Amino acid sequence: MTPPLAADLDFILERTRDLWEEVRGERIFITGGTGFFGRWLLESFCWINRRLSLGATVLVLSRTPRLAEDSAVHFHPGDVRSFDYPDGSFSHIIHAATSSAAQVNPLEMFETIVQGTRRTLDFANERKCRKFLLTSSGAVYGVQPPEITHIPETFPGAPDTLNSGSVYGEGKRAAELLCGVYHQLYGIDTKIARCFAFAGPHLPLDAHFAIGNFVRDALAGGPITVNGDGTPYRSYLYAADLMIWLWTILFAGAACRPYNVGSDDGRDIKAIAETVARCIHPSAEIRIMKPPSDSTPSRYVPATGRALAELGLRTEITLEAAILRWVEFIRGYTMNGVPP
Repeated sequence: MTPPLAADLDFILERTRDLWEEVRGERIFITGGTGFFGRWLLESFCWINRRLSLGATVLVLSRTPRLAEDSAVHFHPGDVRSFDYPDGSFSHIIHAATSSAAQVNPLEMFETIVQGTRRTLDFANERKCRKFLLTSSGAVYGVQPPEITHIPETFPGAPDTLNSGSVYGEGKRAAELLCGVYHQLYGIDTKIARCFAFAGPHLPLDAHFAIGNFVRDALAGGPITVNGDGTPYRSYLYAADLMIWLWTILFAGAACRPYNVGSDDGRDIKAIAETVARCIHPSAEIRIMKPPSDSTPSRYVPATGRALAELGLRTEITLEAAILRWVEFIRGYTMNGVPP
């Protein structure tokens, strides 16, 4: 059977084909392998592993191990903060585990990010892992100044250390610091991807992701509800592009040199809701829940020139195309009675 994401997976393969030879016959270890990032990492790995006959395997750390559909995928039980080291060696590690703000309190979130990163780095050091990728976040920059339309990796800002809402960003900053320390002390080739916002299959439609909620509302015929005033600026990178960026940074990125990962196509939230409506249900009402504020609209949009100049990475799938691909995936699954 051809999986619903075949076109996207082929797209990822074609743009990363020349990078995969270094994992032929090797083992990869992934934390956070069951979330949005993790599901795409596993699906793209399995697809490419088969197409290129790499003979590689992946071991996924999970609190709730499950049966894998692909014989190259295995699960290892454990909490990222304290997991027992699995046997054997691993050439590459992707540390994608984190905590959602909707699921845990601030202290638990901070501990999970920081202690989980240290535990995974200790494992990488003990097993002499060659390359280590941390999925960090654009939250490390703190509030993006309104005069900076696209925030670069060189921006020296930081989250407010006295605001409990900063624990995610501060946790990721500490995780990046640990990557730098372990690179200096032990020579681990640590790569850092500062991830912004994303769209596509496997993103929840009923969580704190605005675009997922917009897609849900549009599929239901509307109204599409914008909980704020619609003025903040955001950008969304499609999941297939995201995978191309992450695999490329893991294999070819410079050690301890962070790369922003995201789209530089910044639009205000109202415009994003309108784009979703045009793509799915043009007559759907856009319902803005708060009146416009007098304050300058917030922004969360990355500058991506470093990724382009050093790694040749760019946004290839527009927001409109991303929404259409996403909806095709959802409808295909719904027709078969399987939730997306």
